[in-house]
Amino acid sequence: MARGYKDMLAEADAVVQSVSTGDMAPLVSDGQYTLVDIRDVRELERDGTIPGAMHAPRGMLEFWIDPESPYHKPAFAEDKTFVFFCASGWRSLLAAKVAQEMGLKSMSMRGGFSEWKKAGLPVAEREKREAKG
Repeated sequence: MARGYKDMLAEADAVVQSVSTGDMAPLVSDGQYTLVDIRDVRELERDGTIPGAMHAPRGMLEFWIDPESPYHKPAFAEDKTFVFFCASGWRSLLAAKVAQEMGLKSMSMRGGFSEWKKAGLPVAEREKREAKG
C-alpha cells in the first residue's frame, strides 16, 4: 500500500526538530537562524509574512538548496539553522525533512504562520505584484 501524507508527516516528525512560535519569536534576530517562508506568493501577498523571513516557494526548495543546481540561492549555503514555516506546519515539516536530507541544519515551526499571527507576533506586509497584461 502506498504511503499517505499522514505517514510522511509522522516520518518527518520523527527526525525533524520542531520549535513553537513562542520559542522562535525571541530567536528571530539571533543571527544563527534564517526563517524560511515556503508558502505560495499569493499567501504572502494576502496574509503577510514574518519580518526578515526569506521566501522560498516549496516547489523550488530542492533546486534552491542544491549548490549544483542552476537555481541555487547562496543564502542556503550559509552556516545557519533554517527554520521552515508555512500556514499550519505541515508543508514546513516536510520541507525541513528534505532540507535536512540535503545537508542543512533545519527545523520546522510548529503551528506555522497562523499560530504566529494568532500570538500577536509581528507581521510584515508583502507587496502585491502587478498582473502581467
